[in-house]
Amino acid sequence: MTAPAGRCPFGAAAADVDLVDAELYGSGDPHAVWAAHRRDSPVRWHRVGERGFWSVTRHADISRVLREHETFSSQQGTLLNLLGAGDPASGSQLAVTDPPRHGEMREPLQRALSIRAIDHYQGDIRELVAELLAPLADGGPFDLAAAMANLPMAVTGTMMAIPRADWPALTHAAIAALAADDPAYQVAGGPAETLRRSHREIFAYFHDVVVARRGNPGDDLIGTLLRMRIDGRGLSDGQIMANCYSLLIGAIVTTPQVVTAAVARLAGTGELDRWAADPGLANTAVEEAVRWASPTNHFMRYVRRDTELAGVPIRAGEPVVVWLGSANRDELVFTDPFHFDIARKPNKHIAFGVGPHYCIGHTIARVTLRIAFAELLGRFTGLEQAAAPVRLRSNIIAGIRELRITGTRRSVPAALLDASG
Repeated sequence: MTAPAGRCPFGAAAADVDLVDAELYGSGDPHAVWAAHRRDSPVRWHRVGERGFWSVTRHADISRVLREHETFSSQQGTLLNLLGAGDPASGSQLAVTDPPRHGEMREPLQRALSIRAIDHYQGDIRELVAELLAPLADGGPFDLAAAMANLPMAVTGTMMAIPRADWPALTHAAIAALAADDPAYQVAGGPAETLRRSHREIFAYFHDVVVARRGNPGDDLIGTLLRMRIDGRGLSDGQIMANCYSLLIGAIVTTPQVVTAAVARLAGTGELDRWAADPGLANTAVEEAVRWASPTNHFMRYVRRDTELAGVPIRAGEPVVVWLGSANRDELVFTDPFHFDIARKPNKHIAFGVGPHYCIGHTIARVTLRIAFAELLGRFTGLEQAAAPVRLRSNIIAGIRELRITGTRRSVPAALLDASG
C-alpha cells in the first residue's frame, strides 16, 4: 500500500470503490483510492445499501471531526460495523462516551497508564519481547506478524493481571472481533457469527474476572475500574466489562501492526541497520513507523447539529467516517508522504487520534514500540522478507497477518539496544 500520491490504479473508478469492503484492505490498495478522494472530493457521501455515511479523507477535516465532540459525537458508535445500529455500551464505555463524562472516566485510567506507572513494567516488557523474537535466531523463516500479535497481551495482560495461560485465547478472540472477514479468524456462520462469538468469549471472560475480584480489586487496570466512581457511584459489572474490552481491543490494534508494517517496508533497504546504529533516530523512527502503519483504519462519528465540512453541508443525525491512514498520507501535511523517512521531522501524524478521544494507551504503546524495535534491530541484522506479506481482511485494522522474514543475530548488540537500557 505504497502507491505514489495522486496516482490511482482504479482511475475514474475510484469513486465506485467500496470503502467498507474488507477485501480492499486485504488485497487492494485503499491508499490509492484515498489519494484520489483527497484530490477530487475529500468529503463525499458513501452509500452502504439503504444507508450511507460521509467519508472524510483530508488531515485537516479529519482532525476537526475528532476534536469537535460538540458537533461530532462518539456515543452512537465509532466503528462501521455498528453503522445505523447504535452502540449498547454508549455512555458506559470510554470510547463511546462524550465529554464531560468521558473526562471523568478517562482521568483515573490515564493515571494508571502514565509513564511513571509504566516504568514498573518495562523490564517485564523487554523480557517478553526478547522471548517472542528468540526464534528468529534460528535463521528463519520467522513469522514476525504472528510473534508481534502476542505483544499487546504480553503488555496489557500483565497490566490487567490476566494469567499468562489466558493470553492466547483472548488475543485470538480480540483479533477476530476486529477482523471478522479474515479467513484465518472467521468461524462457520460468517463475519456476523464470528463477531458475536468473539464478543461473547471476551465479555464472558471479563465477567468472571470482575465477579471474582469485586472484594479484592488490586492495583492493576481492572482494579482501577473496580474502584472508579462517576457521579459518586461505582461502575456496574457491565460497564467494567465494556471498558476491559475497550482496553484490550485498543492494545491489539496498535503495537503489532506498527512493527510488522515498518519491517515489511524497510527490510532489505539498509534503513533498519541505519536505525539500529543511530540511537538519535529512535524517536523519529518510531513516530514514522506509527504514521506509516496507521493501524486504526477508521473512526465513525454522528453529527449532533447541522454543520459544514470542507464546504459540504451535513445534516444532524448523519454519520461521518474518517480514515486515519488517509490523513497520514495527506500531501498537504507531509512532504513525500509515501516515503518512509526514519528521520522525518516534524511528523504531525494522527494515528493515535486527536482531541478528547486521543488514544489513552499512547504512552505505553510508544514505550512498547521503542523496546520492541530496540530488541529486534539491536540484536538482529540483515532482515529480509522471505515471502510476500499476507494482509488482514479488515476495514478496522490496517494490518499484516503473516510476515515471514530471515535475519542474522548480531555478535555485538547495536547502539540502539545499548542506548535503550
